[in-house]
Amino acid sequence: LRLAGFTDTGCSRSAILRSGPTGTTAMSTDAVSYELNDAVATIRIDVGKRNALSPAILEALYAAFDRAKADGAAVILTGRDSVLSAGFDLKVMKKGGTHALRMLRAGYGLTAHVMAHPHPVVVACNGHAMAMGVFLMLAADYIVGSRGDFRIAANEVAIGLPMPRVAAAMLEHRLTPAAYQRAVTLSEFFDVDSALQAGFLDDLVEPDDLMDRATEHMAEFRKLPAGAHADAKRRIRGKLIRQIKFDIWRDLFDAVMLGIRGGGPRT
Repeated sequence: LRLAGFTDTGCSRSAILRSGPTGTTAMSTDAVSYELNDAVATIRIDVGKRNALSPAILEALYAAFDRAKADGAAVILTGRDSVLSAGFDLKVMKKGGTHALRMLRAGYGLTAHVMAHPHPVVVACNGHAMAMGVFLMLAADYIVGSRGDFRIAANEVAIGLPMPRVAAAMLEHRLTPAAYQRAVTLSEFFDVDSALQAGFLDDLVEPDDLMDRATEHMAEFRKLPAGAHADAKRRIRGKLIRQIKFDIWRDLFDAVMLGIRGGGPRT
């Protein structure tokens, strides 16, 4: 069975579904895997050292969340080794052009897509999370982090870029007011303890316990009445999701003005 990608990203990637052990379903692309077990889908990003979010990876993530929705499944989203994701694929960004703009559109839109998932979404953050990796993480219902020498940051201002409206909205959605100001205007790098206090994380455990703790939380969340959970999300997030979908186009316009359309940021 072939699972078509989310067409709004402008990509055409497909994923392969196959039967796994009894009671499980597995889906894999080159770097995004999907495993369904007892109505909980584990989606794992395993691209490489940075776990960069390229157009193909974003497309695969859309497909995985669409599959989870079709399966009526809650989701545990995680990364690899010591990184959830360091953000967009810089090689694509530097080349610019429509491919880069489609990547931005897909990434920004994925935040709304995840927030609207009708079942619980838990992120098991393996370690570092930067830029678009942070914004994706903050779209979850609950976030478990790993103890260690890891950093979490929205570093757009630090590298000379305006903070995208979608990104700022995701940060404001989760962080304490003071942490939000520092994260956006000062590009503060948060260690895991300060990230917990700021609102990036909801729980913090040793790396070896990460998936077990995420699974424990998910078991509790799945006891909630499904309809009431989905309705609560729609009620408190509907306005934000609509705003994100509107702001995507404003952020893309900003990207064009910065020169991404013409082959990379202008100097």
